[in-house]
Amino acid sequence: MCRHVAYVGEQETLGRFLVEPPHALYRQSWAPRRQRYGTVNADGFGVGWYAEGDPVPARYRRAGPIWADQSFADLARVVRTRALLAAVRDATLAGADAEAAAAPYASGGRLFSHNGAVRGWPGSLAPLVRTLPPEDVLSLEARNDSAFVWALVLARLRAGDEPGQALADTVLEVAAAAPGSRLNLLLTDGGTITATAWGDTLWYRAEPGRGTVVASEPYDDDPHWREVPDRTLLAASRTDVLLTPLKDPDGDPAEAPAPAPPKEPST
Repeated sequence: MCRHVAYVGEQETLGRFLVEPPHALYRQSWAPRRQRYGTVNADGFGVGWYAEGDPVPARYRRAGPIWADQSFADLARVVRTRALLAAVRDATLAGADAEAAAAPYASGGRLFSHNGAVRGWPGSLAPLVRTLPPEDVLSLEARNDSAFVWALVLARLRAGDEPGQALADTVLEVAAAAPGSRLNLLLTDGGTITATAWGDTLWYRAEPGRGTVVASEPYDDDPHWREVPDRTLLAASRTDVLLTPLKDPDGDPAEAPAPAPPKEPST
């Protein structure tokens, strides 16, 4: 129910990924090309980025559509970063949490986004509340499914899980409790990107030695974009992309994705 994008690599402006491309996230807010659920992402937006020398990302979020923010394009034109995560939102359910419900969510040096919806929310995930420390439940940033899924991921990260394990285990836990949920998760720590394809589209583009972009859909028609198969965990850095099949909650392995193609030199 949204579109999101993350990047790690050489320093670039926010606008290089979010505004300037012909089908950038800015345009995807009203005209996504590959979105399977919903048609307009006008229920908020946000971008998080890492300033040079500061491991804690900054965030800029708003409750309204990105095209209605008259300052954003100018901000994106001049702010430079080596890593970012941004999203435009189509709310699963109407709520009163305003920009607090807009991704990216953040904790310490991490940024997180959820593209999808938890089926049967909130009742379907009520049994999972007991798996979280009470203070985590009481301090949820917003009263929506994405914020709760982030709390589940964050609890695993704080317990010492690697990002890929934290995302994979959370997806399987939520999918078992709420079958039919769409759980495309996106996480960055400023140096790596971890993501899941589970029920909606996910693509990546790697430029060796320069950087890697992971996005709900391509923001241009560059032939180097590669689609991530459904039921897949993606782990990426500025130089490598690794795809790993996820298992369905019943234990049957998902269809194995094809290996990532050899990287070609950028031109």
